[in-house]
Formats: sequence, structure tokens, C-alpha cells
Amino acid sequence: MTARRAALRRRPGAPAPRAAGAVAARAAGLAAVVAAGAAATGLLRRPTGAPVPVVTPRGQTVPLAGSGLYRYDSVFTAAGNTAVDAVVLALGVPLVITAWQQHRAGSPRGSLLLTGAFGYLLYVYATYAVGVAYNPLFLAYVTLTATALWGLAAAAAATDRAALAVAAADPAVPHRALSWFLLAAAATTAAVWTPPLVTALLEGRPPDLLEGATTPVTHALDLAVVTPAAALAGLLVRRRDPRGYLLAAPLLVLIAMLLPTIGVSTALQAAAGISFTVPEVVGPVAGFGVLGLVGAGLLRRLLRAVPTRLTTTLPAPAG
Repeated sequence: MTARRAALRRRPGAPAPRAAGAVAARAAGLAAVVAAGAAATGLLRRPTGAPVPVVTPRGQTVPLAGSGLYRYDSVFTAAGNTAVDAVVLALGVPLVITAWQQHRAGSPRGSLLLTGAFGYLLYVYATYAVGVAYNPLFLAYVTLTATALWGLAAAAAATDRAALAVAAADPAVPHRALSWFLLAAAATTAAVWTPPLVTALLEGRPPDLLEGATTPVTHALDLAVVTPAAALAGLLVRRRDPRGYLLAAPLLVLIAMLLPTIGVSTALQAAAGISFTVPEVVGPVAGFGVLGLVGAGLLRRLLRAVPTRLTTTLPAPAG
């Protein structure tokens, strides 16, 4: 059998390609360094001056932050960006480093966790690259988007399919609950974002909270990427397909990060003078808090089911 034919016939229990694992490891190191620098810069250069009101091309008056890294973003958006920077620096970067170390040690669990870390950074910095008003860190956002995207692909390729099959067959994993949670997350995201967009379209006005942005970037990413990915992962997990668990990891990390992000965002936006009603504060914090806690619990159960080492392999195919 030639080397090419042997590679094509590599059985599911065989070690993942070293090339993909090496790419994922290098990408993780680069992502950790650049993300830490970008997040720290956002925190050190947070808005401190008085807001600057401007009139948008649509005739809306919007207060811009007026100072700091996010000076050309609205006060609401700048406070939210600062909150994301805090979560990335406090939780996101340590997650990447932890997963990176486990992945380099040859742990399938570490490789799966690394897909989750890359998925989170990809969502954050794709949003920054296309949704944050241009600032001196634009190239850093582009670098992080590219690094997280290809790092995610490499980490997914390097995650041992036999290890995922072990998790798919583990009775300790709440497979049905995980499937329903992912399907519910997809349905909830679509239900939350779609009606306001349709209403704005029918009424001939821009969506609420668009402010100084040109388009609702978060809505686009959530509806075009997150919603179908969560639905597909839920369906695959329902069938105990190992690919569903691989797809679920980045989604669960992203959902788990909602709780600290929403909590810090709300606090910083209130401190910046944004007024909220009690339902507006309690509703999102409580709702996303429950989602985040459940998502974190399911992620923990899934990771515990993925072995750190494979002690058995599937038999080689005949011939």
C-alpha cells in the first residue's frame, strides 16, 4: 500500500495528523499573545471624557464615546467593547493557554477544548474586525480573526475522532439534554433577533440599537453562523454522531462566556450613563445567566467524557 493510500485509509482510531496539531499549537500561541495585547489596550485606553453627540446619515443623534480606543463608537457600544476586553483578558486568554498546554501534551480533551477557545476568539474578533469603528488595532483584529479561523480548523482536524466516539458512547454525558439545549439555543437566537429586524424592515426604519453602526453585525453573525451551527450540532448529538460533539464545543464555550460578558457590559453601560429599566437589567442578565450556567455545565460534562489519552484503538482495516 502506498503512503498516499495508507493516509486516505487512516482508521478513525489512529492519531490525528501531526501537521494539523502543529498548526493549531502555533496559532494558539499567536492568538494568546495578540488577544492579550488587544484586550489590555482596550482596557487601558477606555473612554474617560464626555460623550460627543453626532448626527448619523439616517438623521439619528448618537452620543459617541469621544475618547479612548473606542472614541468613534457609541457610548453604549464602547462600554460593551470594554466589557468584552475584560472577559477576554480574564477568561479567554487563560482558556487558550490552558487548552494549548493540554493540546501540546497530546490530550484529545485539550484539542477539543482548543476548538472551543478558538471559536470564542473567532466570534469576538470577527465582530470587532467588521463591527467596531476603525481604530489603531484594526490589523490586530484581522490577525486574530484569521488566526482563530484557521486555528479552529486545525484544532478540529487534530481532535481524535476515536476520543469523540468515546464521549458519544459515554452514558455519563447527558446526550439528550445537550441536544435539546443546542436546538433551543438556535431557536432562541432566531426568535430574539429576527422579529425586530422584520419589524424595522416593514416600518421602513433602521433596527433598534443600531446607533452609529452601518449594519447590525451581531445579528448577522448570530443568524448566519451561530444559529445554523447550533441546530446542526443539536441534530448530530441526537444521533450520537461524534461530529456533533466536535461542533458543540465552540458553541458551548461561546454560550458559557455570555454570563460574565452580559454582567460586565450592563455594569459598564450603566456607569457610562445608559439608563435601563429593571426588566431590561434583570431579564437579559437572568436569561443569559441561566444559558451561560447550563452551557458551562454541559461543556464540563462533555470534556470530562473525552479521554486525555486513548488506551485502545480500533482495528486496522483488512488489506
